[in-house]
Amino acid sequence: MKAEIITIGDEILIGQIVDTNSAFISQELNKIGIDVHQITSIQDEENHILTSLKEASKRVQIVIVTGGLGPTKDDITKKTFCTYFKDELILNQDVLHNVEELFKKYVKDPISELNKGQAYIPSKATALHNLHGTAPGMWIEENGVVYISLPGVPFEMKSLMQNEVLGKLKERFKRPYIIHKTVLTYGMGESAIAEKIEIWENELPSFIKLAYLPGLGRVRLRLSARGKDAKILKDELEHQLTKLNFLIGDIIKGYEGEGSLEEQIVQKFLKSGKTLTTAESCTGGRIAAKLTSIPGASGFFKGGIVTYQTNTKREVLGISQDIIDAYSVVSEEITKEMAIKARALFNADYAIATTGNAGPNKGDSDAEIGTVFIAIATEGGVEVVEAHLGTQREKVTEKAVYKALSLILEQVNK
Repeated sequence: MKAEIITIGDEILIGQIVDTNSAFISQELNKIGIDVHQITSIQDEENHILTSLKEASKRVQIVIVTGGLGPTKDDITKKTFCTYFKDELILNQDVLHNVEELFKKYVKDPISELNKGQAYIPSKATALHNLHGTAPGMWIEENGVVYISLPGVPFEMKSLMQNEVLGKLKERFKRPYIIHKTVLTYGMGESAIAEKIEIWENELPSFIKLAYLPGLGRVRLRLSARGKDAKILKDELEHQLTKLNFLIGDIIKGYEGEGSLEEQIVQKFLKSGKTLTTAESCTGGRIAAKLTSIPGASGFFKGGIVTYQTNTKREVLGISQDIIDAYSVVSEEITKEMAIKARALFNADYAIATTGNAGPNKGDSDAEIGTVFIAIATEGGVEVVEAHLGTQREKVTEKAVYKALSLILEQVNK
C-alpha cells in the first residue's frame, strides 16, 4: 500500500516556511503500514496541481494534499479539485455549522461571506470535521484511488489526521504490520558501527531492514520489521536487539520513544534525588540548555556557568593562574579543576565540565583543533575523558555536548 503527499504553497518553495507536515503525515502513515512513495511540493497554481494529482494517481492508491484551503483568493485547492474530478462546489451544512460555532466561540464577530465560503466543498467529497479551523478536510475516491485534502496549518492537519483520516484509511485498506525499533547510540561513528555489526546485519531475516541515521555525536539504528503476524515480528525484533546489544551494548543509550538522552538524564536524577551543575567552556552552555529544555529539570539542576574566556575560569571559578600556565586551558588538569570548583560553588552532587578547541583558531591553548576534555566530579572523585572530534566547529561542539550527556547518564546509572 503506497501513498503520495503533495504540499501546496509558494511559501514552502521559497523557503519561507519548512514543510513539517509531510514528516508528520509520513510517520503516521508508516505506523499503520502505509508506505510513502513520494513527497512533492508545488506552487499555488491550478495546472501544477492538476498535473501533480494526475501523475500521483498512476503511482499510488492514496494521495494526500495539504495547503490551499483558506478563505482567500490564493487558496485554490477546492476549485482545482472540482476541475480535476469534473465536479462543482456545494454548500455542506455540517461544515457551515462548524464554521458558525467556531466564530461564536473564538471570534465573537458576525461570520463573513469569505468564511461562509469555507462550507462549500466538491459534491463528490466527504467532509472531514476540522475541530480547530474553518477549512474542512476532504475525502474523495475515484478509480480506486483515495484523494485526501487537508489544511496546511500544522495543528489543524495533525488533528484531522489523528481524528479522521487514519481511522478511515485503516477501515478502507488491508495493510501489513510494520514495527520499528530505533536504537540510540552515542560515541561511535557510523562506519565504525557498521564494521562492528557487519556479520549481524548480513544475517538479519529478509523481513527486517536496518537503516543508519547518523547525526552529530550520535547514530540512530532503525530496525523495521514488516509482515502479516505482529507477534512473529515483535519476537524476532527483540531477538535481534539482544544480539545487537551483545555487540555494541557499550554505546547503546536507549531506544527512541523511551526518551532522548537528556530526558533519560532528567528522569534518572529526579528518581535518585541527586543534583547536578555544569561548567562549560567550548560547549558554551549547550549542555545546560539541553537539560533545562526538559520539564522537571529544576528538580535537580542547580545551575551552570559558561567560563568561555581564560580570565573567567580564573576569576569566577577560582582556578589558579599557576595551573593555567602549567597546563593551558584545554587540558585534563583545567577541566578537572573546573568540575571540582563548580561542584563546590553550586553545592551539587555531580558537576560536569568541558574545555576544548572547537576552532577555527586554537585560542589560548596549544591543543589541536577538535580536542575536547570532559570531566565529571562526584563525591568519589573526578573522571576525565579526552576526545578528538574532528575539525569542523559546529560538529566538534555538538559532538562534545552529546559525549558529555552520555557520560552523565553513565555516572548516574552507576
